[in-house]
Amino acid sequence: MKFDSSIHHRRSIRLKDFDYSQPGGYFITIVTHQRECLFGEIANEEVILSKFGQVAKQQWEKLPRRFHNVELSAFVIMPNHIHGIIIIQDDRRGIAGNLQDFDEETSRYAPTKQQFGKMVAGSIPTIVRSYKSAVSYRINLMHGTRGAPVWQRNYYEHVIRNQSNLEQIYKYIQFNPIRWAKDEENPEWQNHH
Repeated sequence: MKFDSSIHHRRSIRLKDFDYSQPGGYFITIVTHQRECLFGEIANEEVILSKFGQVAKQQWEKLPRRFHNVELSAFVIMPNHIHGIIIIQDDRRGIAGNLQDFDEETSRYAPTKQQFGKMVAGSIPTIVRSYKSAVSYRINLMHGTRGAPVWQRNYYEHVIRNQSNLEQIYKYIQFNPIRWAKDEENPEWQNHH
């Protein structure tokens, strides 16, 4: 089918006219491609990370070194998604750098442009895109594949508005593994409902 901009358009789930590079807290959820449980399992209400889950954790922890305006807060890797809080400080300094991974392979630079517009240095879309790219690159390298999808096409974000909202999200992240049996992202829960 030939591309037709009147029917083939990608709607943004971002807030219209919101500056996602401004200082503040952002609750991020990123889901794996086809909700595949790549990152591990939940046993006794605790996350047991697979080697791919270790990659996801390692790349998340690198974000403050790759983006000097970023501070991380609560974070959890679930079998098929991640939740985390990114805090943007008032220090905008460019796009992701290149760091060595645990096996001395490099994480590649994030691209400098996206198909739907120019990347904004230090913004949530740039940070998330860089994270997803680094994790995908490493997992494909480990799999011996090239360009296989690891993530769903987009991600979910929530702008944290106040301390009460931050505390509520922090608890949600902290207790997410305990609720896995009833989580809509859990393939076993989906099979029973």
